[in-house]
Amino acid sequence: MKYKDLIGKMTLEEKASFMSGKDFWQTQNIERLGIRSMFLSDGPHGIRKQAEAADHLGLNASIPATCFPTAATIANSWSVELGEQIGDYLGKEAVVQKVDVLLGPGINMKRNPLCGRNFEYFSEDPYLAGKMAAGYIRGIQSHGIAACVKHFAVNNQEERRMSIDTIVDERTLREIYLTAFEIAIKEGKTKTVMSSYNQLNGSYTNENIHLMKEILRDEWDFDGVVVTDWGGSNDRVAGLVAGNELEMPTTAGETNEEIIQAIQSGKIKEDVLDECVDRLLELIFATEEVHTNSQQEFDMEEHHKVAQRAAEESIVLLKNEGNILPLNKGVKVAVIGDFAKEPRYQGAGSSIVNPTKLDNVLDGFDQSGIINIGYEPGFERYGKKNTTKMDKACTLAKESDVVLFYMGLDEVTEAEGLDRPSLKIPDNQIQLLNSLYKVNPNIVAILSCGSVVEMPWLDKVKGLVHGYLAGQAGASAILRVLTGEVNPSGKLAETYPLQYEDTPSYHHFPGKEVSVEYRESIYIGYRYYDTTNKDVLFPFGYGLSYTTFEYSDIQVTKDEVTFKLTNTGNVAGMEIAQLYVGCKSDDIFRAKKELKGFAKVFINAGETKTLTIAFDDKTFRYFNVKSNQWEIEEAEYEIILGASSADIRLIDTIVVEGTGAPLPYDKDQLPTYYSGKANDVAVEEFESLIGYKVLVAKWDRSIPLGYNDTIAQCRYAKGGSARLAYYVMVFAHWFLIKIGKRSTANIIMMSVYHMPFRGIARMTGGVLNMPMLDGILMMVNSHFFKGLNHVLKERSNKVKVAKVIKTKAVATKEI
Repeated sequence: MKYKDLIGKMTLEEKASFMSGKDFWQTQNIERLGIRSMFLSDGPHGIRKQAEAADHLGLNASIPATCFPTAATIANSWSVELGEQIGDYLGKEAVVQKVDVLLGPGINMKRNPLCGRNFEYFSEDPYLAGKMAAGYIRGIQSHGIAACVKHFAVNNQEERRMSIDTIVDERTLREIYLTAFEIAIKEGKTKTVMSSYNQLNGSYTNENIHLMKEILRDEWDFDGVVVTDWGGSNDRVAGLVAGNELEMPTTAGETNEEIIQAIQSGKIKEDVLDECVDRLLELIFATEEVHTNSQQEFDMEEHHKVAQRAAEESIVLLKNEGNILPLNKGVKVAVIGDFAKEPRYQGAGSSIVNPTKLDNVLDGFDQSGIINIGYEPGFERYGKKNTTKMDKACTLAKESDVVLFYMGLDEVTEAEGLDRPSLKIPDNQIQLLNSLYKVNPNIVAILSCGSVVEMPWLDKVKGLVHGYLAGQAGASAILRVLTGEVNPSGKLAETYPLQYEDTPSYHHFPGKEVSVEYRESIYIGYRYYDTTNKDVLFPFGYGLSYTTFEYSDIQVTKDEVTFKLTNTGNVAGMEIAQLYVGCKSDDIFRAKKELKGFAKVFINAGETKTLTIAFDDKTFRYFNVKSNQWEIEEAEYEIILGASSADIRLIDTIVVEGTGAPLPYDKDQLPTYYSGKANDVAVEEFESLIGYKVLVAKWDRSIPLGYNDTIAQCRYAKGGSARLAYYVMVFAHWFLIKIGKRSTANIIMMSVYHMPFRGIARMTGGVLNMPMLDGILMMVNSHFFKGLNHVLKERSNKVKVAKVIKTKAVATKEI
């Protein structure tokens, strides 16, 4: 241990208190030993340090900071260098705000397009997500602070996220859901990792020895700090044993006492606690320079320009019929859509940033060279039909050469804590689009949303520019793309299916009560669509440019692939060349091809550049469940270069020597997986894959409700008062939506409906402790008066204990 002497001076009580927060965002300090508090802040795409009352839902305003494009947006840039630059600027702002640990980036896989937090994650591909995350981490940590990669792991739905049990086979866990974390830790060298809320194959992630010790610590040699997601601790002692140093937020000493009792009773050795304290001390001292740095401010204008460049490089041009874009100088445009005046530029929840400034497209036309003849909102932002607004928009559209239609998803549709109900754009926007098309078919749609949507309306637009959630400078960036000042170079980091029913996890998302089964195994995103030759709307890696590129002269060696890339158009631009690898053997089931490298390069018109993409330790590997390690299958492999996963330009082959591992599967038992058509696998075949019987994914109504059951399950409660409370909550949610208070309705779902009972204690900072929660559960389980008496008794005891502690503290201070 590095800090053995210092730890030797700490009492058991001090060490135990060190393992949970001082308050909502700060760690404990020990003044007598000169150990300071650290400040942790949300911040995947901007610092969210709250100036007033702290919360984890983004309800209270934070100190102004640059709102960069979200991770889902930046992933479309395919630029690790851009990710590192954004991280650099995030780090600068964190230092100014005295933030020690920046809680990001988030790198969970986009298993299903309905996951409510997809806007905060990079991709459906682990290699792309991992590389982008590593860039962010290097940039953030270059300023002496810590990045915190999250949420570790398989946290791919928001519904019941604090208690759902994710059932996934070991190979899929390693290849799909952990690879991005592996890259972030080994290449980014992140100093902290945030454990996720959910269970993984039967145990909560921050207590999961296989995940936290065998993989994270032993295989990946991670020696940093693991912090729980806020309120995400279940069994504090089990978490400590698994190597979870820091529980957040504060529990007002309640879980500290659990640690002390476990050590005093001999349940665990004090050495376990000491190791965790040592790692936390290392983080505190490693981030010390944050507090010695005298910088009081940052250049807001410079940071805003960086946010604009980031957005420009991430915007994706999805359709350009008849070369309607870029717009010619002097063209008359009608600007229509509520999102033009009130831009949708970030997600909702714990990542909400209070921007230093916010660009608006309506302010930018004077310098653009195009003529804006007027603006009409056209539709109500939150879905209500408004015929008057629609008529005014159509009247304006008739007078223009081109209609710029700003459409998308509103702030309450994509939010932390709940999943989206569908992939659809609100009907009132589509009705308006159809009406606009009748009066002026020259429509360019500018789409603002953080995740996949269906587009049955695509034939009604000639141009489609997807800005995703482009941050505070996104409006200016999009306008520069529309006018041709910027040649779009973004490519999709996720697949757009024709309809939601086509997605491989359609039949098993979300898990509703007890568990969610990842029956599709390795076949998520393009791995499924390409393997089964399923038609999609836009493939993974797709994006148009105002120029064209030609690939030629592929050469493959055992270490790399080299090829030439020529800009065959009339304007300079950037191309993203993608390397996919496909194994030609059918002894082990695999996706048809997998992303194993990429390169983004700027090329002038008529210029040719030679590019090389090196192979690495992930190029040919697969995880063998028999040998329980990474292996290479001896086989012939296709080396594939494409402009997208569906637009293949060059192919060559190479024979790769294998590691001689035994074949991991019996083909006869897994026919669906070998076919790749794994969108609706029978439970028996899934059980053959994972090696055990899955539990019934329904709650057992004969068992009383407990700590890890959600408040939503009060519908099954034996106590009539609990059932009544449940139906009142459901009615309140329905009523709030009915009267247009969708944001408030969402809060009910996020912070109450799907919250497990233990979360009430964990998230209230000790206001309601576990003994009081025991009383509430008695009331829920039909012992109302006994439970009420227990709650009042424990509350009285809590108040008495608090008075004694306060008296002792005053006495100690006077001495």
